[in-house]
Amino acid sequence: MKKIEAIIKPFKLDDVKKALNDLGVQGMTVTEVKGFGRQKGHLEFYRGAEYDINFVPKLKIEIVIPDQLLEQAISMIQEKAKTGEIGDGKIFVSNVEEIIRIRTGEKGEAAI
Repeated sequence: MKKIEAIIKPFKLDDVKKALNDLGVQGMTVTEVKGFGRQKGHLEFYRGAEYDINFVPKLKIEIVIPDQLLEQAISMIQEKAKTGEIGDGKIFVSNVEEIIRIRTGEKGEAAI
């Protein structure tokens, strides 16, 4: 099993969610986050004053999937989250040793 954490632009959430649902991903966690990468934030103007925004608002999507869905899920996230502009985000993949559903006690892929 793999855990995918994807940092994306907020307006891309619906497209990514629909694509992952169509792939068979049954659940996800979405968190509002702030951060910066190579772009180091950006400048905004409000009532004629310039503000340096160091942390850009993003969303973090977390999903856990069976190994066989990994490449398809990564492709879907890349395709649907891409705008071609700086700050499109990142995808992180890590191994998941065990999953346990609290309510039923199911373990492994049955608990996904």
